[in-house]
Amino acid sequence: METFWFFVIVGFLAQVVDGALGMAYGVISNSLLLTAGVAPAISSASVHFAEIFTTLVSGYSHLKFGNVDKSLFKKLVIPGIIGGIIGAYILSNIDGSKIKPYIGIYLLIMGLRILFKVFTINKPSKEKITKRRHYSFLGLVGGFFDAVGGGGWGPIVTSTLVSDGKHPAKTVGSVNAAEFFVTVSEVAAFIALLSQFNWQVIIGLIVGGVLAAPIAAFMTKKIPTKVLMVSLGCVISILSIRMIVL
Repeated sequence: METFWFFVIVGFLAQVVDGALGMAYGVISNSLLLTAGVAPAISSASVHFAEIFTTLVSGYSHLKFGNVDKSLFKKLVIPGIIGGIIGAYILSNIDGSKIKPYIGIYLLIMGLRILFKVFTINKPSKEKITKRRHYSFLGLVGGFFDAVGGGGWGPIVTSTLVSDGKHPAKTVGSVNAAEFFVTVSEVAAFIALLSQFNWQVIIGLIVGGVLAAPIAAFMTKKIPTKVLMVSLGCVISILSIRMIVL
């Protein structure tokens, strides 16, 4: 029971960060499982199984608080699903840890770019697009690396969009809403490819994450945009350095 409640706490804290900043649930949870010696494919599958429930509550909460840009959501969700399925298939056949340093380098650049924008945009609460991307391609890449790395949808998609000038709260909400559908597709692929799951970890993460999701969505609505951007930049930079070094 002590182990179970430990994972409940981990799930709660991870979802607070993920729901408020649009990232890190998978990264935090997956890092813990890998440290405990769980194989990368099984670890990613277990985390994403738990995320079905946390992303459902998180996405619904963001929708109710008005954080979802429906147009952005539609552009991300289908490519994200496709990328997630491809990533799950590949992770089941190769060692996903080998490409993590490359993801880390990209994220570090995005994190520093966000921090730079905080001090160069006079009114960060208003959307100011500095670079327009093909959102479908971004969703595809985000879904792929999310499955391969056990987490990465939020760090890649959210960090890129915010660094391009998209409104932080709307971006976080839209990315979180799309993540539910991406996660379901990844879990379906893992179920077809794997047979092992750590149910104690899964249930603990679900309980903690579901309890935290509404709190995190409310925080996103209330946190000042500049504070949210600084937090995003710092979290992304720290996580990316960890991925590069370890």
